[in-house]
Amino acid sequence: MAKALFFDVFGTMVDWYRGVAREAERVLAPRGVKLDWLEFSKAWRAQYQPGMEEVRSGQMPFARLDVIHRRMLARIQERFGLEKLDEATAAELNLAWHRLDAWPDVAPGLARMQRKFLLAPVSNGNIALMADLARRNDLRWDAILGAEIARDYKPKLEVYCAAAAAFDCEPHEVMMVAAHSSDLAAAAQAGLRTAFVARPDEHGPGRGEPAPQGSVDLAVADLGELARRLGADA
Repeated sequence: MAKALFFDVFGTMVDWYRGVAREAERVLAPRGVKLDWLEFSKAWRAQYQPGMEEVRSGQMPFARLDVIHRRMLARIQERFGLEKLDEATAAELNLAWHRLDAWPDVAPGLARMQRKFLLAPVSNGNIALMADLARRNDLRWDAILGAEIARDYKPKLEVYCAAAAAFDCEPHEVMMVAAHSSDLAAAAQAGLRTAFVARPDEHGPGRGEPAPQGSVDLAVADLGELARRLGADA
C-alpha cells in the first residue's frame, strides 16, 4: 500500500492552456496588445522542455522555473510583436503561471485522499510558484517537493527519489500521479508506483492524453475516481 501520493501539476492539476491565455489578455490587452491568446499560451508552453533541457544536460546551472519561464517568454516575444515589452510588464506577465485554475475535480479529490495519504506536488515548478497555486486553489499539501528540492528537472530519476526520501519513504511506498505518460514512465523507472489521470483537453479540446501510452498501476478519469480506487473514504 502506498504511504504517499505525488502529483504532477501543470496539466494534471491545473489548466495552463486557458489560464495563461486569460492572464496574458488581462495583462496585455489594457496596454493595447491584440493577440491570439490561446496560441500565445501554446507557444510559451512549447519552450518548456527545451528550457529545462539546458539544465538537465548540464549546459547551465540549476535555475528555478520562474527564471526559465522568463527566458521562455523572451524567446517568443518577437514572434508575437512583444519585443518592446517593458520589464515590469514582462515580470507581471511571467506571474501568469502562478495564477492558474485547478481542474474542478482536484481540490475535492485531494481533500478525500489527504485522509489516508501524505500528499505533495512533485513538479518542475519552484516552491513559490507551487505555494501560490495551492493558495489560489485550496490545495492542501503536506509538503512541496520536486525540482527545487532535487536541484534538477523531471524526468531525471533523482527528482522522484529525492521526493520519496523527503517523506522517509522507499520509492515503492509512493505513487506518482500524472496526466503525462513520459512522467509516469520515468517515475516507474525510479521505482515508484504510477497512476494516470486523463486530461484529454490539456492542450485545447481533444488535445491531451486520453489514456496512458504505457503500463501504469492505475488509470482513472479524474481524482475523484482515484480517491475511490485507492480506498480513501474507507
